[in-house]
Amino acid sequence: MAERLPDGRSRRPATSCLLCRKRKIRCNHETPCSNCLRAGNENCVYESHNRPAPVSRARLGRVQGAPVPGHQDFTAASTPSSQSSGLDAELLRLKLRIQDLEEQLSKLGPRPVNSALESPNSNIQTLNSTIGGTFHVHCEGSSLGQQQAIARSVTHKTRLFGQSHWAVNGLLLVRDVFESIDAHSRPETTKAWSGIERCKSLARSIKSQRTFSWLSSSTPDLPPKEISDALVDCYVRSTESIHRILHIPSFRRDYDAVWISNMAAADKGFMVQLWLVLAIGAVTYDERFSLRISATRWVCAARSWLSEPKSKSQLDIQTLQISLLFLVAQERLGMVEDSIWISVGALLRKAIYMGLHRDPAFLPPRTTFAVEMRRRLWNTILEMTLQSSLTSGGPPLISLDDFDTAPPGNFDDDQIMTEDPVPQPPDSFTQVSIAIAFRETFPQRLAVVKFLNDLASPVAYDKTLQLDAKLRAAYKALVRILLAYSRSTTAPAPSPFEIRMADFIIHRYLLSLHAPYFGAAFSETVYAFSRKVVVESSLKIWRAAYPVTVNNSPDVPEANELQRLITCSSGFYPAGAIHAAFLIAMDLRMQLKEDESLDPVPLRPDLLSVISEAKQWCLQVVEAGETSVKGYLLMSVIATQIEGLMHRLGEDEITARLIKAVEEVEEKCMPVLTAMASEFHIPENESSNAPQPMDMARENGTMEYFGCMPSDTLFDFANTEPMGWMFNDDPSMGTASFWRFFLSYWQASIIIRTKTVMYWDPER
Repeated sequence: MAERLPDGRSRRPATSCLLCRKRKIRCNHETPCSNCLRAGNENCVYESHNRPAPVSRARLGRVQGAPVPGHQDFTAASTPSSQSSGLDAELLRLKLRIQDLEEQLSKLGPRPVNSALESPNSNIQTLNSTIGGTFHVHCEGSSLGQQQAIARSVTHKTRLFGQSHWAVNGLLLVRDVFESIDAHSRPETTKAWSGIERCKSLARSIKSQRTFSWLSSSTPDLPPKEISDALVDCYVRSTESIHRILHIPSFRRDYDAVWISNMAAADKGFMVQLWLVLAIGAVTYDERFSLRISATRWVCAARSWLSEPKSKSQLDIQTLQISLLFLVAQERLGMVEDSIWISVGALLRKAIYMGLHRDPAFLPPRTTFAVEMRRRLWNTILEMTLQSSLTSGGPPLISLDDFDTAPPGNFDDDQIMTEDPVPQPPDSFTQVSIAIAFRETFPQRLAVVKFLNDLASPVAYDKTLQLDAKLRAAYKALVRILLAYSRSTTAPAPSPFEIRMADFIIHRYLLSLHAPYFGAAFSETVYAFSRKVVVESSLKIWRAAYPVTVNNSPDVPEANELQRLITCSSGFYPAGAIHAAFLIAMDLRMQLKEDESLDPVPLRPDLLSVISEAKQWCLQVVEAGETSVKGYLLMSVIATQIEGLMHRLGEDEITARLIKAVEEVEEKCMPVLTAMASEFHIPENESSNAPQPMDMARENGTMEYFGCMPSDTLFDFANTEPMGWMFNDDPSMGTASFWRFFLSYWQASIIIRTKTVMYWDPER
């Protein structure tokens, strides 16, 4: 049947070969035809009857690159190009076919630029709340074909949190609570959110004053020697046992020399190390972090030294040690400007530039001391890279193929100072044994974090189970090693702090691995194993933060040190504790919602006790100096909802109690914040009138510490926007306050530039 053109005319299928059609000559329809035989064309090609739509002469001319003068047939004249072989004719046919396909595809509609990277199951859920702002949760469907979507990441303002960040798996679980409060709370009927805002306003003033209160002295004072000794001991027990940074005998030798000789004559690099050691030790010095202000001064002084222009490159071991100590102190004091993950990434690249990723066996010969210190520092950088990735939800950006540095040797610190020392047997406990044991689990933990946060990782539950099996095997090996050390009656053994710390860290990885499927497990039985792992790992993590004493007998001080670290610090440790308590509460809440029996559902007492403990712990965190009240707010509203479900109250009555719980947050937390503010003589109702940064700058002539501002890294999402102050994020900051702040910042930048010019050497 003849083919119809758009204008209604009919066209018969072409029966000539391509070369005869091109030359407009008669074809005898043979294979090969007579004309191809005469032209020596061995490849006589006929077009299939299932050809594409008819092609205009103008389009054919564009394909061949020839002009189209009006309606004249440009193929009528015989030219040398018309004598081309059958191969040219075949290429012409393919070009026409490709153009037809491209036109058909273009009619299907526009396609996204990166459509190849987009998952067909991806979707974004937007959450809005008064307390937290707007969050966009990116979800993907499960590889098992279940209905429940799995959260992959969260976008909040300019940040993107990966799957290991605790908020990614928590926001969808608790959204109904805050949506219910927002829907039923009105400014004219409740002071719920206004009370939270008053707490936030006072908290901002406290954080500012903690930083600027010490600027009257360029060099911070050391505490009395007995307190300094205790802080150094706290640092060694709480940090060096896991993260080997310093050579303890050398540090103590220089430390003793500071007190014997004139402190002004001490090496400035060592004094910076000492400030940071004291700051880190102050976190676990007591239950209330009573030395927080002094610790802030020491960290900011170290920051100033690190940012000073140097006469030469500072790519040496001492500066690397200071950088590591500075990052640890920043995180534990909550003084990270943006994300510790970003800073650790820069330090990782510095270490690679110094060659620490290459084992010293492949580098020029060095002493045993130098070799072991390089291995220890690289091992610590790997651990900090992994922990910061897990906490922030960012990809680790390192693989096992990127380094060949061996783990540290099993030496005590005194050994590596001797000539040709022999490492101790693997079953002998040394000052580096804990770090070596953790290094054995590094490949499995790295695989977990890469699976959770790398862009190309799929939502694959079978992969989750495989990683779980490998991580558990590594964990069992770690437990066997630590138990073997502990059974020794004569040799040194791990402290209670080190054993509990190992348990805490490994369960954080297990929890993060299974947390993405925790919410889906409520409706999909295929994820029941993940629900069980999340609950049990959360309970172990929580007991590290909030231990239960036996027969009311207090633990030894070393055992309490982990509890102090989790309660008084920021970052990795308290984030793990609040995440664990939150997930336990979510499991209890779901059990109550699923219950349809006449009798109340029996809840596990060990899990139920976590709810009241977590609420009390969050208040202790504020009493220890944390200015954000959002942790206490979160656990208060969840505890209130669980209590209402246990008493089988109606939805309206539960909502009323939730609003009351928000109002009580101010009643509990404001007195604690007011006591903190009183240290700086900040009236509770005049927090917005706190001294401006430029007032301090005029007295001291410098603003080099302007950026050293503690931040709420634990609970505060709303204040992670670095330019939020410009858009009047603070209700207490009026127009006049805004311009005062802007003018102060502008004047401070001039001072900074002036000071930089003083250090500038044009010959360098």
